[in-house]
Amino acid sequence: MNIINYLSNLAIPFIILMIILFGLIEKVKVFDIFLEGAKEGMEIVIKLFPTLIGLFVAVGLLRDSGVLDFFIRLISPVTNLLNIPEEIMPLAILRPISRE
Repeated sequence: MNIINYLSNLAIPFIILMIILFGLIEKVKVFDIFLEGAKEGMEIVIKLFPTLIGLFVAVGLLRDSGVLDFFIRLISPVTNLLNIPEEIMPLAILRPISRE
């Protein structure tokens, strides 16, 4: 178990070192490429942010209003026959809705 902990502690520094060495060997500006990737990542976050906020609000409203609990009770005879635990039903119902 100690070997696994030791290797996992070295993994990130090793990967960073490999990226720097690759950049030096290939004569690539690693930091500039990193900045471009960070910029693209932020653009993606900005595009997804309104969708995520909308989903969080919608899920919160469904939970707080009791609609989700009502729907789960409504389909519970079927889920009980299929031996589906009641605790996972909110996730099972909301997961397909939350995918883009």
